[in-house]
Amino acid sequence: MLSACSTPCDAPGQLCAPIESNTRALPPPTPLPVPPKPQPPEPVTFAVAVPDITAYDGNGAPLAPITTKPATGTPLDMPAATAPAPADGKVHHIGLLLPLRSASLGPAAELLRVGFMAAYERDRSGFEVTVIDTGDGSSDVLNKFAQAQEEQDVVVGPLSRSAVTAVANSDLVRKPTIALNHPDNRGEARLPAKLLVMGLSIEAEARQVAAWAASEQPGASALILSAGSPSQRRISAAFKQEWLRQGGKIETMDLTATNGYLNDAELVQLRARLAATPPGLLFAALDADQARQLRVAIGSDLPLYGTSSLNPGAGRGASGPELDGVRLLDLPWQVQREHPQVMVYPQPPQPGDARLTADMERLYALGIDAFRVAREVALRPNAPFTLDGVTGRLAVRFEHDQSVFERTEQAASYQQGVLGTWPPAAPTPVALPPAQ
Repeated sequence: MLSACSTPCDAPGQLCAPIESNTRALPPPTPLPVPPKPQPPEPVTFAVAVPDITAYDGNGAPLAPITTKPATGTPLDMPAATAPAPADGKVHHIGLLLPLRSASLGPAAELLRVGFMAAYERDRSGFEVTVIDTGDGSSDVLNKFAQAQEEQDVVVGPLSRSAVTAVANSDLVRKPTIALNHPDNRGEARLPAKLLVMGLSIEAEARQVAAWAASEQPGASALILSAGSPSQRRISAAFKQEWLRQGGKIETMDLTATNGYLNDAELVQLRARLAATPPGLLFAALDADQARQLRVAIGSDLPLYGTSSLNPGAGRGASGPELDGVRLLDLPWQVQREHPQVMVYPQPPQPGDARLTADMERLYALGIDAFRVAREVALRPNAPFTLDGVTGRLAVRFEHDQSVFERTEQAASYQQGVLGTWPPAAPTPVALPPAQ
């Protein structure tokens, strides 16, 4: 399975990687109205995570406390150090290792492949890509990986967490390898020097949100709200860890959710608690529908932060004025769809009459950036570089016999029911006709 997802990770074929409760019962005031919940999206059979923005050493610990602020404004305008195509006629061979035959991960792997090839078609000069099909078993993955190490210059993959773990624990990594997920127990062993991990991580995103909120609300206390699903508990724990490292005070409160609906009585208690002792800010380890219910119940007086789990994706409801002012992080691919550097890539194919989930859209974007990183690694052996990617601002460096990857996501907020970059763009001045 894959590590750290922005949708529930207890679903079959999850793409996941790892609170405490502090609920106070208060006399309930008048019951609160809870808005009707929009039709839930179709069931998710596999989940895709969101990006890792923290650099780790070989023992799995952050190289330094998080100080990177989320990208604001239009980060895609930042100049990127992009290597030119080789002029010597040399062809670089990239092997893309994916579980396309997997019953659970096959659809996710196929979408990542499509994104990877979309980026390849734009910058294919001097490169050849070979797609290497694997199943779920570690032995099959290791056999295909060993063969790819012999035949390719750069290997991208594998995708599942268990497969990445098998590769990381082997002695097969002799050429640059870009893993698309994080290995299990990454704090217990040093990763191979040529293994670069650029997988998506909802926990890392939560830590970046904590650093961002601390920079905007210095010295504030934070209250974490969670509905108790496994993924929400991981988001809560990661935010709490970073918030405490930033020197802030924190409390947690677990809410009960039944079929996606937050418990009305608990929302009444929460409103009374916030009125009596308001924290400096709220962090919602919730989904978008739950955040909408929360806002209707408690109002919009307190700053509210969250992860990309608060963005259900285009055409999937949950947006509206109730979420106005809510701040979160997400990929440029999701937040800056009309930016020229996003629009140069085709949109992913949609499944029939339905729409891809936001998580699947993020996986397609990861495929685009995976090729771009592989291209730079091939053209800049052991040299640091930066890229403005569709999954965020990407930085790669090599130090102490380790490959270090960092991703900074885009700050966003809801304004007038629409999710856009943060801070919001100033309105365009309207020229008034001269007075008659």
